Amino acid sequence: MGLDLLLASTATAAADDSGAGFDLLGTILWPLKWAVELILVAWHWLLTVVGMAPASGVTWVLSIVGLVIVVRAAVFPLFVKQIKSQRKMMEIAPQLRKVQEKYKGKRDQLSREAMSRETMALYKKHGTTPVSSCLPMIVQMPIFFALFSVLRDVGTHAKAGGGGVGMLTPDLTKEFYDAKLLGTVSLHETLGDAWSAQNTPAIVLLVILVVLMIGSQFFTQLQIISKNLSPEAKTGQAYQMQKIMLYILPLGFIFSGVFFPLGVVVYWFVSNLWTMAQQFLVIREMPTPGSEAARAREERLARKGKAIDSDGKVVPMAVYQAEQQRLLEEAERAKQQAPKREQPMSKKRAKKKGSN
Repeated sequence: MGLDLLLASTATAAADDSGAGFDLLGTILWPLKWAVELILVAWHWLLTVVGMAPASGVTWVLSIVGLVIVVRAAVFPLFVKQIKSQRKMMEIAPQLRKVQEKYKGKRDQLSREAMSRETMALYKKHGTTPVSSCLPMIVQMPIFFALFSVLRDVGTHAKAGGGGVGMLTPDLTKEFYDAKLLGTVSLHETLGDAWSAQNTPAIVLLVILVVLMIGSQFFTQLQIISKNLSPEAKTGQAYQMQKIMLYILPLGFIFSGVFFPLGVVVYWFVSNLWTMAQQFLVIREMPTPGSEAARAREERLARKGKAIDSDGKVVPMAVYQAEQQRLLEEAERAKQQAPKREQPMSKKRAKKKGSN
């Protein structure tokens, strides 16, 4: 998805720079650009109220960090849904493989339709779809586009004496454009721009951020596949895809670091840090049943004299043991009350038994 975002963004930029006319993407993203500007300006105002310099690059960077906080807090419910969806996808992976094996080699239309129906029935039964696990990223993509567009246009608007589409007034636009980090690094500057201008501080800063972005993305994916998957999930095709993505997905950030303005790179890096911390907490406190993380959590709870009951709630160990004893007794009673299965007998034996 990062590569798709990159290609679309750079394509839009190329279209605008060549004077291609009507900016369809810009028109569609206008409300989001307005919201991005509103959040940026609101955080900038708040930071200046507490005493930070309005024209400082640090003030504007912290405003972008504030934008990350607002966006990620807004999509947090979708993140929870994503986690649940990913777990369900892992759980039904063995059943999906059975469906695929059932129709393996059958290429006729009826077989394909039957396979599709059975697959969709599984998704419906367990309340998940492959798309559900991508929802937070899908929702954030338009925001990335909008932020890219806002930062890309800062230079044009500042030179023309204009402003953004909303709260980013001409004065604030000029202030944003002139803001510097380390004395020479502009937030609208890309690695390509820095390389052309031989701006060493900008090159070093962008390279460091890209490396940190790759590292944080790799670590986030590694947490999932190494600690938060059950043994059954590690045998499915979805697991193999995750292992491949572990190494491929972070590489997309190399291209983003070249073409994206520093402000977008900062946004993406901070967003990655949020994701990494979020995943750590979820894996620690809401691990997948049967996973290494789940066993580690059970051990931590046991050391505190607690355990997880049948409803998934944390309870004192005495309550857990009483519940286990009750469930064992219920299982024994059910076993005793179950009708005993009689051994089948031959006709000759049945006749002999009847005559007696």
